[in-house]
Amino acid sequence: MYSVKSKIYQEFDKTQKSAWCNYVRAFVKKVFGTDISAEEIFEKLTEDERYYLNLSNSRFPFLENFIDSDGFKKDTIEYIKSCLEYFKYKESQKPLIEAQKAFEKKKRKFLQEVKMSKEKPTKKQLYYYEKLCKEYGIEQKDVAQLSKLDLKNEIGKILDEHSGY
Repeated sequence: MYSVKSKIYQEFDKTQKSAWCNYVRAFVKKVFGTDISAEEIFEKLTEDERYYLNLSNSRFPFLENFIDSDGFKKDTIEYIKSCLEYFKYKESQKPLIEAQKAFEKKKRKFLQEVKMSKEKPTKKQLYYYEKLCKEYGIEQKDVAQLSKLDLKNEIGKILDEHSGY
């Protein structure tokens, strides 16, 4: 998509090209997955733009000079095709990205547990543990040597044992 972008719309200035390409990409993203060809997308796109140009309410007034040219049509269809390829590639990568996110989440949790296993429990944790032990009539363990993770696990066990589920 990005290599195509540098070769098309040579008659536009930098801002015009950027604005139009962003609009086309957003339009293609909106209709992606509906099995519409690049030519049909181009027709819808130019139909909408002609409507707004006729109302003198277009975001792209510079298109009035180019919208009917063959070069504009060729460049736009080429860009639409590259956008469709890009979105198809992104769609195919979705399972891989989801697996990577799940792995990263697991890794963060593991690293957090490693960090917690080296820290002393907080006052809130100690207070909560004591309160739970009193509430459920459980004998308190010696928490002086427990880490933050150990105490968290102890609290979790108490809650699991005494929850009504």
